[in-house]
Amino acid sequence: MRSAILKTALSALAAVLLAGAPAQAVGKPDALALPDGFQPEGIATGPGPYAYFGSRATGDIYRADLRTGKGSVVSKGPGTPSLGLKTDGRGRLFVAGGSGGNARVIDLRTGAVLKSYTLATGPSFVNDVILTGHAAYFTDSTNPVLYKLPLGRGGSLPAEAVKIPLTGAIQYTTGINANGIAPSPDRESLLIVQSTTGKLFEVDPSSGVTTEVDLGGESLLNGDGLLLSGRTLYAVQNRLNTVAVVSLARDGSSGQVVKRLTDPRFDIPTTVAAFGDRLYLPNGRFTTTPAPDTPYTVVAITR
Repeated sequence: MRSAILKTALSALAAVLLAGAPAQAVGKPDALALPDGFQPEGIATGPGPYAYFGSRATGDIYRADLRTGKGSVVSKGPGTPSLGLKTDGRGRLFVAGGSGGNARVIDLRTGAVLKSYTLATGPSFVNDVILTGHAAYFTDSTNPVLYKLPLGRGGSLPAEAVKIPLTGAIQYTTGINANGIAPSPDRESLLIVQSTTGKLFEVDPSSGVTTEVDLGGESLLNGDGLLLSGRTLYAVQNRLNTVAVVSLARDGSSGQVVKRLTDPRFDIPTTVAAFGDRLYLPNGRFTTTPAPDTPYTVVAITR
């Protein structure tokens, strides 16, 4: 009897240990397949081992399990783009609406749109979004303005957005202007990259005044998604198939490009998010004419 009890206990312990470590035993995939014709742009990771992707074709939101690579559409789009994405700790996804001139907040549990905001009524390109402790900020690549959603008590959503004109060093020109956005390391300001000039700017979120970040002569040309980790900024340079790794001063006023990451699987990556020791980048494939059967992938690299 004692031997049988011991055997049962050991079997149960083995089952618990195996159940607790599937990722180590199986390994996470190095690439994820998105639906054919999806045309991805934005990515957000978490909560948990999940990544969310927005379609610039339909605005659909696709969720993938980073442990298995499997996924599905969890929220149908409005027929206009879903570009930059960010998730919060309250089970919500904030979505930049591109040429639709809007922003949406989606319930990750149900896929329902909690609230939609009209940010611009004329030509616009609402490109990316960042969440701070008290607000969401959206860039517009066409108009020199940030759109702010001030969050209330408990993260409650506001009735409407606030426009913050961008002034100072940044000068809008033809092409894609303010694109990716991230906080500064000290969280006192915001950082935005101007794709068409390759410049990085620091922004006072209360006034919209911008100053150019001193990168020692380096350029972030074709800069797209930004990701801050500590004092390291990852800046995707989409058409260069490169991620610039920038070591920033604590206040974000200066930085040094310490290396550039690339991968033969890159096909114009657009944005970047992290999970564990990996960076995940969706391939936008901007030089490929999109069709319903065009394949799209997400590439994982070690950071």
